[in-house]
Amino acid sequence: MRPPRAVVFDLDGTLADTRLDIAAACNHALTSLGRPARSVDEISLLVGDGARALVSRAFGHPPDDPRTDEAVGMFNEYYRRHPAAHVRWMPGAREALLACGAVPVALATNKPRAVTVPLLEALGLGARFRAVVAGGDGPLKPDPSSIHAALAPLGVAAEDAWVVGDGPQDVGAGRAAGAWTVGVLGGFLSERALRDARPDRVLQSLHDFAKLLAEVTEAARARSGERSPPSGAPSSR
Repeated sequence: MRPPRAVVFDLDGTLADTRLDIAAACNHALTSLGRPARSVDEISLLVGDGARALVSRAFGHPPDDPRTDEAVGMFNEYYRRHPAAHVRWMPGAREALLACGAVPVALATNKPRAVTVPLLEALGLGARFRAVVAGGDGPLKPDPSSIHAALAPLGVAAEDAWVVGDGPQDVGAGRAAGAWTVGVLGGFLSERALRDARPDRVLQSLHDFAKLLAEVTEAARARSGERSPPSGAPSSR
């Protein structure tokens, strides 16, 4: 890997633990239409490919079924009204963002923008990202379009960027874009699903992100013959 000139983060399961709010919206749709509620763990395993895919899986209807349209409408309406009632930071997320320092960060999520923006505000991240690409802005991950769209305002090529996420969708989008990929365990999906996507690096949590960034930066300096700055001195990057 090479040191990143930009980092593109996923949101759900990577920076933010949104399981309770997503489950509440999904169960609102289920119970409103006469179906039994499902557990938070069950619903979490259905997340990652956008609201329509989640609702389709929860109801067991095809994505293009008219019944899915009604359920998606109920899910979206509820989630728009309650985007961050129970949201929490994922372990190490704040520290990872701080570790990026002057490296610009962007967000690429399959979550609809109408929910993403107030959720970021609730976390105090409204101005942190140089670019935010959300579901509905273009093709969803694992299509690489969102990665390219997130990097374009930063003027950074994909091969000089890292894509960080907890799901195979994030890794797939990053790899297809030509970026370096960092998979983070402990998110919504299983470890096997993440590892099967073959990210360049796998972290136990974002608590390990700063260490990875430092190791890659130091290795790049060693390859170039550049000496590390003394402790407390500013980096040359």
